Amino acid sequence: MTIPAPVSHPALSAADPELAALVGAEEQLQADTLRLIPSENYVSAAVLEATGTVLQNKYSEGYAGRRYYEGQQNIDRVETLAVERAKAVFGVEHANVQPYSGSPANLAVYLAFAEPGDTVLGMALPMGGHLTHGWGVSATGSWFRGVQYGVRADNALIDFDQVRDLARKERPKIIFCGGTAVPRTIDFAAFGEIAREVDAVLVADIAHIAGLIAGGAHPSPVPHADVISTTTHKTLRGPRGAMLMSRTSHAKAIDKAVFPGLQGGPHNHTTAAIAVALREAAAPSFREYAHAVVANARALAEALLARGFDLVSGGTDNHLVLIDLTSKDVPGKVAAKALDRAGIVVNYNTVPFDPRKPFDPSGIRIGTPSLTSRGLGTDRMAQVAEWIDRGVAAAAKGDEETLAAIRTEVAELMAAYPAPGLPIGA
Repeated sequence: MTIPAPVSHPALSAADPELAALVGAEEQLQADTLRLIPSENYVSAAVLEATGTVLQNKYSEGYAGRRYYEGQQNIDRVETLAVERAKAVFGVEHANVQPYSGSPANLAVYLAFAEPGDTVLGMALPMGGHLTHGWGVSATGSWFRGVQYGVRADNALIDFDQVRDLARKERPKIIFCGGTAVPRTIDFAAFGEIAREVDAVLVADIAHIAGLIAGGAHPSPVPHADVISTTTHKTLRGPRGAMLMSRTSHAKAIDKAVFPGLQGGPHNHTTAAIAVALREAAAPSFREYAHAVVANARALAEALLARGFDLVSGGTDNHLVLIDLTSKDVPGKVAAKALDRAGIVVNYNTVPFDPRKPFDPSGIRIGTPSLTSRGLGTDRMAQVAEWIDRGVAAAAKGDEETLAAIRTEVAELMAAYPAPGLPIGA
């Protein structure tokens, strides 16, 4: 089965044919590969259109009704629409939709609630946390005193005894929960109890699972967290942006930290696309999608276990599966690059207590948001697991012929499941 050629971009092709060719190549790549990176997804055609509107042309420092530039009649309504939809979808009292991305959003939290040198408690990066949760190579670990908790060695689940002991000992101003490689349900209530005990601000970083929360496929942090930080892409299927949500009591501090604390004018075209994505997230079909993401991840995990793969924590509760390839005698980086040549896009990733270096780790990280958005269901997960198994085995042997064969098989299946919003053959 052949995949239709990418659509043309006439204005771009005329102005910059070299760049237009690269865009077309990326359209083709996204069409005929199996994207398993858990932080990636496909936006709808409506979200894609919103990011390319004339809202690009407007500068809008400040907030709706309180701008430093004139001509904001429409922009104010766009931002208000996004804010109100965020509050409705997540059930929060306050939302700020202006952060440029997840890392600046988290940095705004520090600016709002801490002073340089203050202690922050977050999940260690090698255990599944994020750079901005106080890790040393991040600005958050340079300007603040980062203390890290991890997971238990016996089951790879968050070690709440350690979290509690560290919180009591270190008395952090901020506690972060959430991460980038956490395959299990996050117990927000347990974190909330610890934060209240030590009078810390609890920040739930739900960047990876925001869409699952919006769709009712993961518990919400709203009853337990003081602040919620999230990107707007990943499982939420919006543009590359971010939001900060909080109780009304923290609204002024959050807004002041974002602007003028860290940013100038918001990206209005992104704000519009966030509004569109949130409207989509409020639809019944999005709830079906969110639950399908989890069902697919669990089915894929079970199929991988049946093929002898070692999964961190033994499986998954969400969209993400973390695989330790030590028993397969192939490093994560080697496997990831081989799978890429086979049309299966993953990322190499550290696993808890990894003896290898972060740039050459033992594991790979996979997820099901993108394939779910394309309409693949649990009945296809055994095939995906078989491709991964063959691909990893081929990586260990340097068998490029097998990788090429998988690439053809993947492209044939992908042709049967067109991606939403992808301008291929339109």
